[in-house]
Amino acid sequence: MKLYIDTANLADIEEIASWGVLSGATTNPTLLSQVEGDEDDIYRKICEIVDGPVSAEVVADDVPTMISEGQRLAAIDPRIVVKLPTSREGLSATSALARDGIRVNMTLCFTANQAILAASAGAAFVSPFVGRYDDINEDGLGHLAEIVEAFAASDFDCEVLAASIRTPVHVMEAARMGSDIATIPPKVFHQMLHHPLTAQGIEKFNEDHAARLSRKDA
Repeated sequence: MKLYIDTANLADIEEIASWGVLSGATTNPTLLSQVEGDEDDIYRKICEIVDGPVSAEVVADDVPTMISEGQRLAAIDPRIVVKLPTSREGLSATSALARDGIRVNMTLCFTANQAILAASAGAAFVSPFVGRYDDINEDGLGHLAEIVEAFAASDFDCEVLAASIRTPVHVMEAARMGSDIATIPPKVFHQMLHHPLTAQGIEKFNEDHAARLSRKDA
């Protein structure tokens, strides 16, 4: 499973990218509202940091604007993937953009039926939301599993991109069930890495190494 980072914060992207684990990035209007600067410049800078697809979301309600804005975003950098909502208008715009060779990530997907429609419209990625299901006391991972299973039994040229990841458990379970990608907030990346026994082990090795050097110098 490939790992993307879900943020528009350039410092966070640079830090996690330095670990050598990133295959792409996703953004949305909410994440962009949390950082300063011109949106197109932010997309360009993310593309400079991340060697992989970078999702940039269209904010529009009508098909012509979705298409024109999607074309504009795609022209920023070849790595830009246009994000569109899983709606009637989004499906129509996805189909038009895909015919022009523009990759689309259909977002706000919650059911296998929606995902099947997205893939059939030509989406390169579909983003099932896990955490938002959990927010309403439903099984987000269960819905993700249905989508992964349906795609495994089909010939869709579309990757499942698990989104709305809230915990390391979401990441682990997405990988276990065969999701192609998980897009992960910076906080969860750090939670995935940290374990007290690892920290204790590093501290103990450092102490033993220092003690050995002190005996050698004595």
